[in-house]
Amino acid sequence: MSQPPYLIFSGCLFLLLLLQLFPVFQADVGTAARYRPPYTPTACFGNDEGQFPSTNLFASAGEGIWDNGAACGRQYLVRCISAAVPRTCVPGETIQIRIVDRALTSVSRPTRDAVTIVLSTTAFRTIANLSATSINIEFQQV
Repeated sequence: MSQPPYLIFSGCLFLLLLLQLFPVFQADVGTAARYRPPYTPTACFGNDEGQFPSTNLFASAGEGIWDNGAACGRQYLVRCISAAVPRTCVPGETIQIRIVDRALTSVSRPTRDAVTIVLSTTAFRTIANLSATSINIEFQQV
């Protein structure tokens, strides 16, 4: 027995509404570390203080996303998903960061070279406990 057309149509509308309200977050997985001031000069914008968002949520790009400098200015959604120490991540916290530097050439280098993103202290603290040296993250360019 087939469904009446109005039921099929209303079911499709309901599915579309759900996808609008709850979009699928397709993210890449990587690692993040943190670095401390001084944050300038940067490989992207030199000594320009205007490069830093007022929220101080910014980062250096690891080699995997540096893309010969094309990463400069890109924005990413980042969230902590796990760490070596349980309860390191701040549950439910996602931040939007701006790439302002290259991790391998930053003045204050991260403690680990093979990271995806190196977060400013403010950005790291927003999604994880500062006692951690690195965290596992989901990230997506916006």
